[in-house]
Amino acid sequence: MRSTNSNKKNLSLKQGEELFKILKARFDKNMHRHKGIEWNKVETKMKKNNDKLWSLNEMERTGGEPDVVGYDKKTSEYIFYDCSSESPDGRRSLCYDVEALASRKENKPKVCHFTR
Repeated sequence: MRSTNSNKKNLSLKQGEELFKILKARFDKNMHRHKGIEWNKVETKMKKNNDKLWSLNEMERTGGEPDVVGYDKKTSEYIFYDCSSESPDGRRSLCYDVEALASRKENKPKVCHFTR
């Protein structure tokens, strides 16, 4: 985890610490999702991967509840799912496509992200 934001996919040290605190609390509360997986191994591995930490933070930031649900022995990677019971508010009514937005007659999304 880097302490500067030279790349927008890096979390600050403070952001990383807060994210790990949230993920650990969720991990401890939902042991049935990850039987046989040890938190310290998850944390150690995740601290080495800024892109994945950033993705988990984005899930959390938009109202999701990322949690460990497995371990892939072939790739040596932990598997995370968004375990929120509903689509998070921060990810509802999004539009990523100009054509799709134009075709919507009613209930147009509030947030649009267009890339070219």
